[in-house]
Amino acid sequence: MRRREFITLLAGAGAAWPLAARAQATDRVRHIGVLMGVAKDEQEGQNRVAALRAGLENLGWIDGHNIRIAYRWTDGIESVRAYTAEMVKLAPDLIVANGTPILDALHQATRSIPIVFVLSNDPVGLGHVASLAKPGGNITGFIFMELSLIGKWLDMLKQMAPGLTRATLLFNPDTTPYYLPYLRSIKTATSSLPLDLNGMPVRDAAELEGLIESIAREAAEGSLVSPAGPFNIIHDRTIARLAERFRLPAISIYRQFVVDAGLMAYGPDTADIFRRSAEYVDRILKGESPADLPVQAPTKFNFIINLRTAKSLGLTVPPTLLALADEVIE
Repeated sequence: MRRREFITLLAGAGAAWPLAARAQATDRVRHIGVLMGVAKDEQEGQNRVAALRAGLENLGWIDGHNIRIAYRWTDGIESVRAYTAEMVKLAPDLIVANGTPILDALHQATRSIPIVFVLSNDPVGLGHVASLAKPGGNITGFIFMELSLIGKWLDMLKQMAPGLTRATLLFNPDTTPYYLPYLRSIKTATSSLPLDLNGMPVRDAAELEGLIESIAREAAEGSLVSPAGPFNIIHDRTIARLAERFRLPAISIYRQFVVDAGLMAYGPDTADIFRRSAEYVDRILKGESPADLPVQAPTKFNFIINLRTAKSLGLTVPPTLLALADEVIE
């Protein structure tokens, strides 16, 4: 009798132990690293992490309860390198990487820690994933800018100022190297661009005034495009005000550009992308592999117009553009 009781008790313990072990594995606090491509005092960056936290909380991940989130904010290539090394040394369960320079640094630093990139560009061309549908490896995520967006910007500029003939795309080739092939591709793919498009590399904020003045001087019917990139988001206020000062119709991917006196902004909703990225964080923490999660494109876009800037440039905003605007600043 006692022998049977002992065997029964042992069997019950054997059955219960795996369940307890699984519960412990499931209930353990997970560690996430978030490496941001902007400085901590940038409002855009704060909006992004707030959206990520909201997305995680909606899925049951509460910072300080079942997850711990370590944030690092960057303000230049040196801080990207330093914080990348620090983040990898922390060995979190997953890293959220905001921006192409950070993704590039992390890709070189680790092939084992799962990475969800947010607002990076050209991950296939830069070798971060094997394909958008099947990333392979330890990386997947959400791209920010597609090639077709450039054509959309040019069309909006032409509608705003029908007399325009040229547009200059301002970018830092060190942090956004994909714009050179983008420019080649878009010119090769179509001959029906609404404006003649050229690229203008810029690496230093001190160069901005001279470059923007030269664009205005050399092209009386010119305009300015400020696309995605760490340099542009850090200096968007300067770019917006110089464009207004030198009377250049300008468009950006960032809403803050228009708040800072830029003419127009059209681009993906960054908060929405960060909120959506929480789903991939959730799925990976629950056991799915980044290799099998397809890279996703933006699904929500915002269009903002600054009427005061339009008036100062002597432009009348066409009703078709006003009807499309999600926000109008007066």
